[in-house]
Amino acid sequence: MTSAASALDLAVVPTEDPLKTFAGAESLSDHPIAPDQFDPKYETDRVEIWCYYSYYVGNNGLALFNFAPTAFQNLLYQAAGDAGILRFAGRDRTINSIVLLSNGISFSIQIVVFLVLGSFADFGTWRPNILIGLSLLAWGSGFGWLGVHEPSKWEVATGLYIVGLIAYQTTLTFWTAAFPGLARNTPHMREKAQAFEAGEISREEYDKCDQFKRAELSNVAFYVQSVCEIFILAIIVGIMFGVGVNASTENNNWGLSVLVAFATGVWVLVALPWFIKEKRRAGQSAPAGMNIVSAGIYQLYRASRQIWYLKQSLIYLINYFLLGDSLNTTVTVIATLQNSIIAYNTLQLTYLLIVGIAAQAVGIYTFWWAQQRWNLSSKTMFNIVAVNVVILDIWGMIGIWTQRFGFHHVWEVWLYQAFYGLCVCPWYSYSQIMISEVTPRGREFLFFSLFSIIGKTSSFIGPLVSSAIIDATPRGNNSTPFYFLAALSAVSCVVCIFGVDLEKSRREQEAFLAEEEALNKGRTAEAGVLGCEDGTSSSKV
Repeated sequence: MTSAASALDLAVVPTEDPLKTFAGAESLSDHPIAPDQFDPKYETDRVEIWCYYSYYVGNNGLALFNFAPTAFQNLLYQAAGDAGILRFAGRDRTINSIVLLSNGISFSIQIVVFLVLGSFADFGTWRPNILIGLSLLAWGSGFGWLGVHEPSKWEVATGLYIVGLIAYQTTLTFWTAAFPGLARNTPHMREKAQAFEAGEISREEYDKCDQFKRAELSNVAFYVQSVCEIFILAIIVGIMFGVGVNASTENNNWGLSVLVAFATGVWVLVALPWFIKEKRRAGQSAPAGMNIVSAGIYQLYRASRQIWYLKQSLIYLINYFLLGDSLNTTVTVIATLQNSIIAYNTLQLTYLLIVGIAAQAVGIYTFWWAQQRWNLSSKTMFNIVAVNVVILDIWGMIGIWTQRFGFHHVWEVWLYQAFYGLCVCPWYSYSQIMISEVTPRGREFLFFSLFSIIGKTSSFIGPLVSSAIIDATPRGNNSTPFYFLAALSAVSCVVCIFGVDLEKSRREQEAFLAEEEALNKGRTAEAGVLGCEDGTSSSKV
């Protein structure tokens, strides 16, 4: 539930506005020109915005990120029996080890998918088509669970789980790719651009309006999705009573499959308006001599080269890797412990989700309100989330030494759902806003590509390490990964609080862009001289 493109400084992003350029000259010109130019046919209206929210309501994670993992682990648990061991990937493994390894496989495949398909989101008009294709894959995976609800089919369930997780994460990412264009093309930002060009507001005021408009759309999308999800879960409770999930193990198995399919059906229903109403804003053209795939790879290469000149950007990149790795793995480990505690009871799982989603709605609204009320920086909000992740891992680490506390009891999973929703879920908004804080203007997609790949890398390294830790434990203690996770989150928290300086980052970005402009002017002048020597007109360079 991230908003990967909710950017603070995305002033010039050509994949969403064909009238923008990468030159950056407008920010250095003596005549004030707004960094965002507007084409009336691409102006965002309220219908398009609400259709955008609607897709997020369907892609809420209930089908492939909540119920499908539970159905998967439930079948593993029954297939393993009292021994708790199954042969997977060439060796005997515990249930938790299989889940974490499956996560690692899924996230590693996602890296390849983003490297190849990511270029389509940056160039041309392919991004909407990719979202439609990935959505079809996700829906097929969700409906496929109707045929997988017996322990003997645990291997098929493993495949569905991995494919479903890939489809869910990729659809979420390509959905967010439309976010910058929506925010920049609103009537509000058009008016601010006109006011800036007329000298009525400063560039700082314009950037602040841009920041808050992006934050508004990002947080409202998250809030609307959370509220609607509560109603979906209420309907699901009724479905579970109709199926009689508490009557027998078989009924519970079938109930989980029905819930995955139902949530998938809701996703299909509410996603269609976005596919119809989205205004297909053109992206940039591939450079001469490149196709869109090679251009995407080259774009990633440029980002990896340029970030070394921006020390604050690099520091946050490291922090993003560490905290993302810790949080992704923490959620997976706690989910496996939670499912064991409630014995995979579908009804109780749904009640827990209702509490968690309600807390999430309150949490994101509270964070957004507090930021506006006290004019807090994005870094301050992100620091609060980082501290809360550390608390979560310390809580789990205590469970290594004692059974009295540390995700061993039903009351703890209820408390976890509330704490996670209120205090940790805002990560999915503010981590992305922080990326934009350390990204130079006009280089947004280069850097977001790099951060996206780093995020996916962290998502599979943590699960693989945690799986190895569990396997190496004599008694297979499922809480032992919290040693690793607590240390990881603590280091990332310290790096963020004391190592990331946004003011210094802005100075580094300004110096970097000035150097880039000087370099480009030098290249243009050199090309002009060569053109004249060849008898060609330098004006065409």
